[in-house]
Amino acid sequence: MAAGRTAGEGAERLVERFLAGWSHRTRQAYATDLQDFARVRGKTLADAVADLLESHQQGRRLILDFAVELRRRGRGRATVQRRLGTLSSLAEMAGELGVVEWSLEVPSDEEVASAAQARQGGDVAYFLPRNEAEIDRLDVQHYALQERLGANYLAPLEQPARILDVGCGTGLWAYELSAKFPDAHVIGFDLEVSKRPWPPTYRFVRGNLLQGLPFADGRFDFVHQRFLMAGIPVKDWARTMTELVRVTRPHGWLELVEMEFDIAPAGQATRRVFEMAWRLGRNAGLDTTGIIFRSLGERARRAGLIDVETREGTVSIGEWGGRIGSMMATDFRALFIRTAGLFEKVGVSEQEFLELVTAAQQEWEEHHSLSRFTVAMGRKPG
Repeated sequence: MAAGRTAGEGAERLVERFLAGWSHRTRQAYATDLQDFARVRGKTLADAVADLLESHQQGRRLILDFAVELRRRGRGRATVQRRLGTLSSLAEMAGELGVVEWSLEVPSDEEVASAAQARQGGDVAYFLPRNEAEIDRLDVQHYALQERLGANYLAPLEQPARILDVGCGTGLWAYELSAKFPDAHVIGFDLEVSKRPWPPTYRFVRGNLLQGLPFADGRFDFVHQRFLMAGIPVKDWARTMTELVRVTRPHGWLELVEMEFDIAPAGQATRRVFEMAWRLGRNAGLDTTGIIFRSLGERARRAGLIDVETREGTVSIGEWGGRIGSMMATDFRALFIRTAGLFEKVGVSEQEFLELVTAAQQEWEEHHSLSRFTVAMGRKPG
């Protein structure tokens, strides 16, 4: 399909024509399927469909990503198959109308299971979606923290030769370090490949931190890890810290950044949203009480670092807080919307949860809500 606005308008007309061909009840069911696909993509329905029909290769990838996400949410096999079938039927109509010249096959259970395992890479507690919408959210989060700190790091670096970003996400932080230190070799480590294009001095290594780091002892001058409280169970933090220190060279620096998963002052809707999120987190063994957040510096010392410093701060949540507040509100809103289906596990329908998120946004503006972050840095002794 053509790119940009034209593609979106064409996709919107296609969806209208597709839904018009069914009975009222079936039309409602198919509309729900398509809206769920758009929500997972973090886009309007028209833009999500335009992406789906951009090419056969992309369509296959997106329908498989959607299947993995539905599986992660705990959707039943019948629901997954129906929603994938809706996308396939929509693509079939697009073929009949000459919009595309290919068909979109529904992935098999085996393909979905294999893709889910590949995306997890083993024993992973991280329960946020891994798709392009999540990439956008992580980039917004990066820019908000960067603007709040006034820098990408606080450690007193000189000219590091090797830099490791653990849990690199989109790769944006690492790319900017590559630009700042053009002679350094920068490595990103994560479950998912960093977005392209990569800087010439950047290399990506896929892996699961919970299974250890695949690097030699004392390899890096600077090791950086940020916002992994949603991925590291409390019981694994001591072992993780040992690994991070192990790959740091003598006299090298390790820097950790975490944000408390809470917002205050909080209204009734905000409190309900977080209480449900904490319940999900506890079920996965994650830190929902702030025990890791409050002890980052002490954990760095226990792992053997010296000259440890901890700096704490807050970020505004909401338009009231200017550019940073607006970005952080977008971050939290996107996080909750894209995980809305998970909250059915704690007895709240997806629609009810989304209504709570909308009410919570209004509370952030009324209460001038804030969220806290901590930066802990330390040096490995010689």
